[in-house]
Amino acid sequence: MAELPIPDLPPARCSGRFTISTLLGMEEGGRGPYTPTEGSSCDSAQPTQLSSSTLCSRTFGYNTVDVVPAYEHYANSKGVGDPRKGRPSLADLHSILKPDPGRLRMPVSELQQSNGLPEAGLEAGLEEAEGEPGRDSVPEPVRFGWVKGVMIRCMLNIWGVILYLRLPWITAQAGIALTWLIILMSVTVTTITGLSISAISTNGKVKSGGTYFLISRSLGPELGGSIGLIFAFANAVAVAMHTVGFAETVRDLLQEHNSLIVDPTNDIRIIGVVTVTVLLGISLAGMEWEAKAQILFFLVILVSFINYLVGTVIPATAEKQAKGFFSYRADIFAQNFVPNWRGPEGSFFGLFSIFFPSATGILAGANISGDLKDPAVAIPKGTLMAIFWTTVSYLVLSATIGACVVRDASGSLNDSVAVGSPGCEGLACSFGWNFTACTQQHSCRYGLSNYYQSMSMVSGFGPLITAGIFGATLSSALACLVSAPKVFQCLCKDQLYPLIGFFGKGYGRNSEPIRGYVLTYVIAVGFILIAELNAIAPIISNFFLCSYALINFSCFHASITNSPGWRPSFRYYSKWAALFGAAVSVVIMFLLTWWAALIAFGIVIFLLGYVLYKKPDVNWGSSMQASSYNMALNYSVGLSEVDEHIKNYRPQCLVLTGPPNFRPALVDFVGTFTKNLSLMLCGNVLIGPRKQKMPESRLMADGHTKWLTKRKIKAFYTDVVAEDLRSGVQMLIQAAGLGKMRPNILVLGYKRDWRTASPQSLEDYVGILHDAFDFKYGVCLMRMKEGLNVSRVLQAHVNPTFEAAEHPKNGTGSKAAPGTVDPTTLASEQQASTIFQSQQGKKTIDIYWLFDDGGLTLLIPYLLGRKKRWGKCKIRVFVGGQINRMDEERKAIVSLLSKFRLGFHEVHVLPDINQKPRPEHIKRFDELIAPFRLNDGFKDEATVNEMRQGCPWKISDEEVDKNRAKSLRQVRLNEILLDYSRDAALIAITPPIGRKGRCPSSLYMAWLETLSQDLRPPIILTRGNQENVLTFYCQ
Repeated sequence: MAELPIPDLPPARCSGRFTISTLLGMEEGGRGPYTPTEGSSCDSAQPTQLSSSTLCSRTFGYNTVDVVPAYEHYANSKGVGDPRKGRPSLADLHSILKPDPGRLRMPVSELQQSNGLPEAGLEAGLEEAEGEPGRDSVPEPVRFGWVKGVMIRCMLNIWGVILYLRLPWITAQAGIALTWLIILMSVTVTTITGLSISAISTNGKVKSGGTYFLISRSLGPELGGSIGLIFAFANAVAVAMHTVGFAETVRDLLQEHNSLIVDPTNDIRIIGVVTVTVLLGISLAGMEWEAKAQILFFLVILVSFINYLVGTVIPATAEKQAKGFFSYRADIFAQNFVPNWRGPEGSFFGLFSIFFPSATGILAGANISGDLKDPAVAIPKGTLMAIFWTTVSYLVLSATIGACVVRDASGSLNDSVAVGSPGCEGLACSFGWNFTACTQQHSCRYGLSNYYQSMSMVSGFGPLITAGIFGATLSSALACLVSAPKVFQCLCKDQLYPLIGFFGKGYGRNSEPIRGYVLTYVIAVGFILIAELNAIAPIISNFFLCSYALINFSCFHASITNSPGWRPSFRYYSKWAALFGAAVSVVIMFLLTWWAALIAFGIVIFLLGYVLYKKPDVNWGSSMQASSYNMALNYSVGLSEVDEHIKNYRPQCLVLTGPPNFRPALVDFVGTFTKNLSLMLCGNVLIGPRKQKMPESRLMADGHTKWLTKRKIKAFYTDVVAEDLRSGVQMLIQAAGLGKMRPNILVLGYKRDWRTASPQSLEDYVGILHDAFDFKYGVCLMRMKEGLNVSRVLQAHVNPTFEAAEHPKNGTGSKAAPGTVDPTTLASEQQASTIFQSQQGKKTIDIYWLFDDGGLTLLIPYLLGRKKRWGKCKIRVFVGGQINRMDEERKAIVSLLSKFRLGFHEVHVLPDINQKPRPEHIKRFDELIAPFRLNDGFKDEATVNEMRQGCPWKISDEEVDKNRAKSLRQVRLNEILLDYSRDAALIAITPPIGRKGRCPSSLYMAWLETLSQDLRPPIILTRGNQENVLTFYCQ
């Protein structure tokens, strides 16, 4: 559209961002009813005057309803086509708008400058205020940066008691070289996972929910929900694990000083419950206090590391030398560089399984994603830096302690000898110590291989190492105590599982999950009271590894789907590395504890199955959705390259249902034999002006699709807007489908009101059948005694939003009340039951295969009989024949059917098919066509055509006479149907075909009416396109 520059006019008084309700336009070719404002032209080819209430903005020198790009236009975006805040719709820009003051509403924001840019600070306000009035008075929630919120938290969670108590022992067993390999292998997995987390967390705005949020929004609610639940539970139990580790250390100190409270086991329980209660208090005090406590623990651990490193350079005392510490020595480093396996756990993978849990904990920062200032920056930077520094600490510790301490030492000051004394074996002999006796007897109490407290012994001040152990255990417990409720809260809000919504409520400015904290506390106390966590610990480790595997798989899956929405700002990741990380995580699960891995997988599969069964109504734009599209696209394109073969023929149906809920029996019939087999497409022709019907089409489509889904019908819905029914159906026939997945059968309801309907609708209906045959479609007409259209019943009792169909009985077009269709009401309306939804028992399906149409008349009943509800029905086949050749004709048909392998064994030959019908039935047929006769007195063709001008449905006397035998055949067939199939469950029959231009539409409808009248069971009139759909060849 043209837009006129207005260089000298003052800015229009209207400003802001617009929705359709804020925009007012002019009538075509005229002015609006409002008082004009000087100099305000808004997107018009002519200088049109708009009222002072019109909302438009002066942008780039002219007035226009168009707007410049802005943050708020994309905020809170969900599905394609959802209304956007502030941006005019396409109709606002493209269509001619009529003034409607009642629809006017305030713009989202006032513009500050004439170029249409929003005020500074609006984006920040939008994020926090979320459109709620009065939010300015609410205190700002506490938010953390990448150091305090992620890096320190992850480092504290990664560091644990294994660092202090097991890493020196692992170094003695595996040697420095293999210990570094174990560390680097573990770090490789966590680094790949860290890269995957970084990619996922930078692909859009991350909210609270941590690991659960990342996985569920990437892979969907099925896997995300199951991982979220077990991850929250694992964190809750991990609180107990770390607390018990702390309590055991305190208990050991009490034992050394003979100061036990009760007994060793109950002391762990008492200390553990008190400790976790204090940690709960810190958590409830708020994230700010929790962060301060974590910094305190971090400082304690740093001081313990410095204390250890200082201790390694201090000259060893005689007491420390007796325990195997000799400061830095090259020969000690050389001896400890190679492995020396001992005991049942003395193997590479045995030590790997012991060390690997100490490399985990990298999700601690991501788990509080809702409390970070900028998760997209903080999570990648903090997580990767935490991995780097903890890896350096592990490598340095193993190398330094391996260069200072020998593997075996007695700890006795009496074992000192002169250097070079005879009978002394081992490296310590060169330092003046003889540990030969305890080494040979395997009774040494000290040295790297025997003394878990080697770090404390080496350090400058031993109690600081104990303080470091306290800091590592308590910080990990506190991190898990915060992570579990945060993750669980997000899961509760998504309502994927029942009975947990109570715990989703948040309190205070940070929306703290206090109920979740209490639940986590109860779980932790329960496991602390068990006081024996050796059995549950492997399962918890496997739960964390499950999360790692799925995070890596999420990154791989999102990358492999090639979705345009996968645009992470963090680029340093590889989809193949992510896949490798996922596979390695699963392998490590089984290396750690195979039975725990099986339990973890079992729980995940159970929870996955539950969510798949419930099918929650959420749409997060997951990679699974992108993958579904990719697979469908690839298979559809691949199908186009597959040659067609009769063996692979499938009845792909275009069903003229109108609104599908108007004709449920027709939908159920086709849905029954096409389910999981072939294409079903419900077509609807919206008759009327395109401008009026297009909004209705967009509004109705989603509701009809949901109605089909609720009815468990696997079908597509499509509609077209057309001036009349026939042209709309022609559009559907030509355009419906995709590639080889195109309909080949047109299914529609029988037009019961053809005698009273307008003659043009009768002509259109029969014309649709001719069009179908012209496009090489098979045709299937369905007639039921009670009719197919239930729209009037729905209008009266269920859904008053719909008007009656324009062609209420023909199974095609529809006309809905403009602006009143409600998709939600449509999808939730009461489902009408039909005969095709009930068990048919031991009735019969009668097939009257009177003409060879290629076999479609046989195929559809066969497919119907394969379904459970129709499986007990006996299928009978009736064919025409001569009375003197009945046996031969029956044998020929039985032989043919057996070659088709349809399982039809009951064949009846109808020898009386050519008998003359009863006179009263002939009379009824004559009365049926009487109103449609031209009564031309057998005049010549030119005269008849002149008389029939404007009424082509009229039947001339010559046409009645020429088609007399065919008409009497239909009357006789109806008598046969009443005789043989009165009690059948379904009748399938081959209908006659009316030749175009030679058989008026009224005569053809009279044939169909006569053939199918007075029958109680549903009757299916099926005519193929004269091409084979059955074959008895195997190639």
